[in-house]
Amino acid sequence: MNPGVLKPTLAGIPVEYLLILACIVFSIGVAGVLFRRSAVVIFMCIELMLNSVNLVFVVFSKSLQQVQGEVVVFFVMAIAAAEAAIGLALVVAIHRKKKTSFVDEMNLMKW
Repeated sequence: MNPGVLKPTLAGIPVEYLLILACIVFSIGVAGVLFRRSAVVIFMCIELMLNSVNLVFVVFSKSLQQVQGEVVVFFVMAIAAAEAAIGLALVVAIHRKKKTSFVDEMNLMKW
């Protein structure tokens, strides 16, 4: 490594630490989607994954001094809000009919 080259940091935090944090949050979200049965918890884990991707976009946007990554984050947040609203409305409607929120027991849309 060249001693004269500075490592990129954001607000004093090295970029590698922020990317490792995003990887950990994304892994927690994937584990939650794979191993949990409640539909509400699965939606929260999907939101965790989307937020970790948003963190990566912001980190690279700031480190490269570009604006495009932050613009994409606004679109991802808008789509995540719509997904949460529609998904939770579906879960509430299915819960009223089936009296459960476990995805294993939600076979309402099967033939």
